[in-house]
Amino acid sequence: MSLIDRECVRRLLQSEQPDATLVFVQGDCVVLPADEVDDAHKRLVIVRRDEIASQVPEGPLTEEALEELATRLDNIARDLGA
Repeated sequence: MSLIDRECVRRLLQSEQPDATLVFVQGDCVVLPADEVDDAHKRLVIVRRDEIASQVPEGPLTEEALEELATRLDNIARDLGA
């Protein structure tokens, strides 16, 4: 079972927040502005949108691209012990 799926990645990439951050909170991935990530959850930050911008292909976002990013981010979440 994946911790981070395509919908998590889609919410991160499409967020209106310029500093969108993907955080794993109580078993769910949540997209928050960076300044709303409190001290208790800073160690559960998976990625900020600007950190993966170079990995997002140009043009329309495909399901395959979302799946590839989700797999990478899922591995990060597991490495963090989420």
